[in-house]
Amino acid sequence: MKKIYLAGPDVFEKNSIELGKHYVKLCEKYGYEGLYPLDNVVNFNQEKQKIAQDIFLANKKMIDECDIVIANLDSFRGKECDSGTVWECGYAYALGKEVYGYLSRGKNYIDQFKEEEKVLENNTYYDKDGRIIEDFNYPLNLMLSCSISKIFHGDLEDVLNKIRYN
Repeated sequence: MKKIYLAGPDVFEKNSIELGKHYVKLCEKYGYEGLYPLDNVVNFNQEKQKIAQDIFLANKKMIDECDIVIANLDSFRGKECDSGTVWECGYAYALGKEVYGYLSRGKNYIDQFKEEEKVLENNTYYDKDGRIIEDFNYPLNLMLSCSISKIFHGDLEDVLNKIRYN
């Protein structure tokens, strides 16, 4: 049975444990073993940096052991996805793992910006700080979009349903 590492900022939700259990059951429904980061056992009775290091190593080990990474790439605390999730996708890509993502929005990256948040100059859009806004018809930054096998519009179950025939 293939193992799927379930990446995303869902671990920061108040109901993160319940979400993880639900995600693991969805994986089982489609014939996979789901690996949820909060299933790792970490000693929280130590200094904060040691806790962080233990979480990092445990999650990295899960990625090392999985066959597939499926990532929730929805915006997190801004217009970009969670930086930890981005690292996990990049690490999995470097290891040659299958990497899939999902977004609840169907827009291209540039379309996330309201008209008053961007300025068009010489056929190039800039943000309010004068930085170029990528416009490659991808929903995310090109480096992430090009390193992920496929980014689906929907949720985890949509991805599981579509990849099960691969």
